[in-house]
Amino acid sequence: MSTTVNTPRKPPRENELQVTRTGAWMTMGVLTLAAVYFLVPVWWLIVSATKSNTALFNSNGFVFSGQNLTHNVHDVLTRQDGLFVRWLVNSLLYAGVGGALATLIGVACGYAIAKYDFRGRGLLFGGILAGVLIPSALLTVPLYLLFAKIGLVNTVWAVMIPSVVNPFAVYLGRVYASAAMPDELMEAARIDGAGEIRIFFSIALRLMSPALVTVFLFTFVSIWNNFFLPLIMLSNQNLYPVTLGIFNWYTATREANYNIVITGSLLSVIPLVVAFLSLQRFWRAGLTAGSVKA
Repeated sequence: MSTTVNTPRKPPRENELQVTRTGAWMTMGVLTLAAVYFLVPVWWLIVSATKSNTALFNSNGFVFSGQNLTHNVHDVLTRQDGLFVRWLVNSLLYAGVGGALATLIGVACGYAIAKYDFRGRGLLFGGILAGVLIPSALLTVPLYLLFAKIGLVNTVWAVMIPSVVNPFAVYLGRVYASAAMPDELMEAARIDGAGEIRIFFSIALRLMSPALVTVFLFTFVSIWNNFFLPLIMLSNQNLYPVTLGIFNWYTATREANYNIVITGSLLSVIPLVVAFLSLQRFWRAGLTAGSVKA
C-alpha cells in the first residue's frame, strides 16, 4: 500500500510577483492605447456633428462648440426631398438581403465541403481560399463589363448579385460546420428517414445559428461599407447606398456643406451599431466555434 504525500506549493517569489504585475500593467497600457486609438475618431465624429460649418473650422475638433445637432439632422433628412432616407433604405436592402443570402449560400457551401466526401473537394476549397485573398476591388471592372453585356448596369441587381457571392462566408461556414455538426447526428437523422436537405435546414442550421450570426455580421458590414462597386455600377442617385450618397454630397456641389456630410456620416453608422449590439451575444458565441476540438 502506497501513500502519496501532498507537498505544499511554495508561495511565489517577490520577483515573480513583480514580473506578473509588470506584465499586467503593460497589457493594460497596450489595451488602453488601442481603445483610445479606435475611440478618438468616433468622439471627433460625434463632436463635429453638433457644430455648424463655421464652428468646424473655428474651434477645437474634440471640444463641443454650439449645439446644432438637431438643425444638422433636420438638414440631412430634408435635403433633396429626403434623399438621405432613400439611401439608408437602399443600404439596408443591399446589406440586409445581400448579407442574408450570402450567409445562407456561403454556409451551405461550407457545410457541403465539410460534411460530404467528393472528388476535387480539396481543390475546390483551395480555390475558395484563393478567392478570399483576392481584393474585391480588382473584380469591380470585370464585373462592370459583364453586367454591361447583360444590361444590368445601373440597377439594384448590379450591387445585389456580386454581394451574394462571398468566399469568406464559405470558409467560415466550413469551419463552423466541421465543429458544430457531428457526423453521428447526421447518420442518426438518415436512419430516421430524414433527407439531406431536411438535415441541413432542420438540424445543421439550428446548431450553427451562432455561426450564422457571425457570418451575417461580417457580410453585412462588408456590403454596407462597399463603396467602389456602387460607384462603378450606379449612376441613378435613387439607387445609391448611403456611403456613395454622402460622397456625392461632398463632391458634387460647391457649397460648404461639411456639417451635413459629417452628420450624415454619423447617422449612417447607427444601423451598424444597432446590428452589433442586438446580435453581439450570438456573435461572441459564434467566434468560439471551432476553437476547441474534442
